[in-house]
Amino acid sequence: MMAQYLALKAESQDCLLFYRMGDFFELFFDDAKIASNVLDIALTSRGEHDGDKIPMCGVPAHSAEGYLARLIKAGHRVAIADQIETPEEAKKRGGSKALVARAIIRVVTAGTLTEEALLDSRSANWCAAIGEAGGEVAIAAADISTGRFELLECSAEAVSAVLAQLNPAEIVVAEGSEAALLATTTRPRGEFDSSRGEARIKALFGVATLDGFGQFGRAALAAAGGLIAYLDHTAKGALPFLRPPRITRSDACMAIDAATRESLELTQSQSGTRKGSLLDAVDRTVTGAGARLLGQDLAAPLMDVGAIEARLDLVQRFHDDPGLREDVRGTLRSLPDIGRALGRLAAGRGSPRDLGQLRDGLDGAWRLGEKLGRLGDAPALLAELAPQLRGHAALIDLFQRALVPAPPIDAAHGGYIAEGYDAALDDLRDAGAGGRRAIAALEAQYRDRTGIAALKIKHNGVLGYHIEVAAKHADALMVADSGFTHRQTLAGVVRFNAPELHEIAIKVTQAGAHALAAEAAHLEDLTAAALATREAIAATADALARLDVAAGLAERAAEGGWTRPALVDHACFEVEGGRHPVVETALARSGERFVANDCVLSERNRLWLVTGPNMGGKSTFLRQNALIAVLAQAGAYVPAARAKLGLVDRLFSRVGASDNLARGRSTFMVEMVETAAILAQATPRSFVILDEVGRGTSTYDGLAIAWAVVEAIHEDNRCRCLFATHYHELTRLAERCEALSLHHVRAREWKGDLVLLHEVAEGPADRSYGLAVARLAGLPPMTISRAKAVLAKLEAGREKTGGIAAGLDDLPLFAAMVAEEAAPVDPLRAELEALDVDALSPREALDALYRLKALGDA
Repeated sequence: MMAQYLALKAESQDCLLFYRMGDFFELFFDDAKIASNVLDIALTSRGEHDGDKIPMCGVPAHSAEGYLARLIKAGHRVAIADQIETPEEAKKRGGSKALVARAIIRVVTAGTLTEEALLDSRSANWCAAIGEAGGEVAIAAADISTGRFELLECSAEAVSAVLAQLNPAEIVVAEGSEAALLATTTRPRGEFDSSRGEARIKALFGVATLDGFGQFGRAALAAAGGLIAYLDHTAKGALPFLRPPRITRSDACMAIDAATRESLELTQSQSGTRKGSLLDAVDRTVTGAGARLLGQDLAAPLMDVGAIEARLDLVQRFHDDPGLREDVRGTLRSLPDIGRALGRLAAGRGSPRDLGQLRDGLDGAWRLGEKLGRLGDAPALLAELAPQLRGHAALIDLFQRALVPAPPIDAAHGGYIAEGYDAALDDLRDAGAGGRRAIAALEAQYRDRTGIAALKIKHNGVLGYHIEVAAKHADALMVADSGFTHRQTLAGVVRFNAPELHEIAIKVTQAGAHALAAEAAHLEDLTAAALATREAIAATADALARLDVAAGLAERAAEGGWTRPALVDHACFEVEGGRHPVVETALARSGERFVANDCVLSERNRLWLVTGPNMGGKSTFLRQNALIAVLAQAGAYVPAARAKLGLVDRLFSRVGASDNLARGRSTFMVEMVETAAILAQATPRSFVILDEVGRGTSTYDGLAIAWAVVEAIHEDNRCRCLFATHYHELTRLAERCEALSLHHVRAREWKGDLVLLHEVAEGPADRSYGLAVARLAGLPPMTISRAKAVLAKLEAGREKTGGIAAGLDDLPLFAAMVAEEAAPVDPLRAELEALDVDALSPREALDALYRLKALGDA
C-alpha cells in the first residue's frame, strides 16, 4: 500500500494528498502533520517506513468537504486519490490479496471549487491566467462554478489593476514569466503557447474558427490556453463547464488601480471583509447570483454611455414602480442559484438536488418572463432579458415528471425519481416494498413460534437481513432443529439466519439494487438533458442576476433618496447634496444625520484645493465624490440630490496609506509611488482625489512636493481633482492657476470647544484648529498649553520672515520650469549617447570620429 501511496504522492507534487481508505481519506508523513495542525485533529502513526513510524491522520469521506474548505482557506492545495475499482473487482483482477487501484481524480484548489459548501454564494470565484506574446499581455479568467470565461487585454502596466478588479482566488502564469511575483501557481511555459491556446479553445467548443467569438490577440490566446490547460490538469481530464469566451478591452471599463480600490473600499474594506465596503452599503440583492454580479459591476464601471444608460433605464423602471419591484424581488428571492447548480452538474459533482434546483429555478424564471413580457413601455434591457427567462418548457416538464418534489443531495440511496415516471422502476419498488412487508410478517411469525417478544429482524451492510435476540434467549435458537442458523455473537445479543428469511431477503435486495441502478441511469439521462441546453440555462441565470441587481439598486435608491445621474460627453462633475453611502449608513444606525455637500468641477474650475481641520470631513468629502463616479458608471443611482457627470476614464485615490513593511516601503514611499502613478497616467478625462500629499516627510520637503504636484495636475494632467491639504501656503496657487479654486470644511470654536460642521464652503480655511483637535483627542492640558506657547513663537517668526513659503511667488509655473530645465543640451554628449559602437563599420567609425571632433571644436 505504501508503494501505491508514494507513487500517488509523487504525482500530486506540492498538494496535500487525500488517500481513500474505506470510509476515510487518510494523510501520511508531512501531509499528516500539516493537516492535523490546520484541522485540529489527532495525529497518530501507522506502521514504519525506513525504520521510522509513519505519521498519519484522517477525515471521514462523507464529511470531507468541511475539512477541504479549511485546508483551502489556509492556502493549501489538495489532491484527491480515490478508489477506481471495488474490492470485488480487485480480487477478480489480482486475487484475494490484490490492492484496490487508486488514482488522483481531482486537484482541489482555491480557484477550481464548485461545491456549495466551499464557496461564498455572494462572491464570484475567479481563476486567472496571465498570457504574454509579442510584447502584448492578456488575462484569462474563469469562474467554473458558473462557467463564466473572460479574456481581458491590457498593457503590462495595467495587469495589477485588472487583477485587482477580478480579485481572483488563484493566478496561474508560465514558468519564468515576469509576472511570476503575482502568481499563486506556475505551469510549464509550453501550456501558454498562443497557437496551442487557439487549438485548445477550438477543441473545447467544437468550432473550426474563433471568428464567432471575436478577435483574439496572441496574448489572449496564450492566456486562454494556459488557463484551460490548468483547469484540465486540476480536473484530471474532466474539464469543467466553460461558456464561450468574452473578450474585453482595457478601455471598456473605468481604470482603477489596486491602491485606489483599497483606498475607496469598493468591494471589501481595508480589514479584508465585505462589511464596511461600498458593495455592502449598496447591496440589496436577494440572490447569490445577483450579489456576485453587483460586485463585478462595481469593480468594473463601464465606459460605454449606451450600456450605462440601458442599466439606468432598467433601475428607473423598478424605482418608479414599487409594486413591480416588490413583485420581482419576491419571485427572485424564492429561486435557487441555477447557475451554480448547472456548474456542479457540468463538473460531474452534481446531485439530484441540483436537478431539482434547475427545475424550480427555470420554472420560476419562465413565470417571471411571462409576467415581464406583458409589461408596456418596457426599457430596452428588460425587453432583451425577458425572452431569456423563457424557452425551457420541455426541460421543465421533463424534470417535473421525473423528480420528486424535494430530491436528496445524496444519490446513493435513491428515492429521487418520482412515482409514475418509469413503470419498471415502480414494479421494482413494489417488489421491494412487498418483500419488506413479508419480512415484517415473518418477524411476527418468528416471535409467535419462539415466544421471544423482543425478537427482531434487522439489516446491516455485512450480514444483510438477520434475526437478532438478546443473549439470554439465544439457547432456544441454537438447538439443531430450531430452524435457525447462528451467524454472530456480540455483547448482549446473538444473531441468526433462517431459510425463509434468506429467500425473502434475496428478493428484497435484488429489487433494491435494480431500483438503485434504474434511478442512477435516469439521473445520468436527466443530467445529460440539462447539459444539452446549458448555454440557454446559463443565459437565463445571467438574466435573473441582472434583474436582481437592477431591482436591488432601485430598492437602495428608494430607501436612501438617491437620484439618477445624468451623463454628458464633456469632463464635468456637478453634484448637489452628495453623500458618502457607507458613512451615511453608519451614522444612520446611531441616529445621526450625514451633512450633504456640493461639488462642481468644470473646465474652468477643475481643481479644488480643500483645507480645514482634521476630523472635519475632508477625506469623506473626497471619497464620496469618487464613489459617486463609480456608482454612476456602474449603472446605479447615486447618493445625491442631483448629479451631472462626464465619464471618468481613470480613477485615482491617494487617501491615507500604511507602512508596507512586507515590501520594505514606508508610508511616505507608498505615498510617493502612488502619486507618481497618478501623474504618469491621469488624463483630462480622469478623476483624482489626493489627501495630504507630502505629509510623510519634513515640512519643507512636504510643502515642496505638494506644491509641485498641484502645479503638475493643473498644468499637465488637466484632470478633475480634489486636493485636500494642511499646507495653507498652497492657497497662494489660486492666484496663478486659473482652474484652481479654494474650499474648506467649516469648523468653529465655541466656549473653548471645537465644533466640526462637516460643511464644505468656498475660500481657504482661516486656521488649522490643530490644537483644538488635539484637545478633543485628550492631550493633557499642560501639553496643550506648551503647544500654544510654541505656536505663538512660530507664528511670530512667520510674520517676520514670510513663513516657509517665502519667495515661492517668484517661481515660474510648473510647465515653464520644465521647459526652462529642459532647454540646455550638450550636442557632443547627445551625439556620443546616440552612437551604437558595436554596430559601426570601420568607415562609419571614422566618419563618426570626424563628426565628434567638429562638435568639440565648435
